[in-house]
Amino acid sequence: DCHQYTNRSCEECLKNVTCLWCASSRRCMEYPVRRILPPADLCELRSARWGVCWVNFEALIIAMSVVGGTLLVTLGVCCCCCCCKKKSKRQVLGQPDKDDERAAREREKRRVRQEERRAEMKSRHDEIRRKYGTV
Repeated sequence: DCHQYTNRSCEECLKNVTCLWCASSRRCMEYPVRRILPPADLCELRSARWGVCWVNFEALIIAMSVVGGTLLVTLGVCCCCCCCKKKSKRQVLGQPDKDDERAAREREKRRVRQEERRAEMKSRHDEIRRKYGTV
């Protein structure tokens, strides 16, 4: 039971991991596991200690936010750098990227259709020449 450590020291209270120490009231209480953070009526964030006595919840939240934000920004920058590096490496090696490949396929399709139309027109013209005997 955590309440038996009330009015003792923070270290004694936090030996049990289920306990929460409130420095302002010097109370040791059960950690409210149904909530992520202890409610303000139980103990203020700057006075609440859990796990270790030298870090309060307020500092813990700020530190975790900074570390998490830094990790996300670093991850984003690394992803961008990797994508740019792959793209520039393909261009240096002479390998076309997806847009270039798509454009080349479309040009080839257009060229094939144009050749088919030319052949069709040539056969029509040849037919007309044969019909009127101008061949």
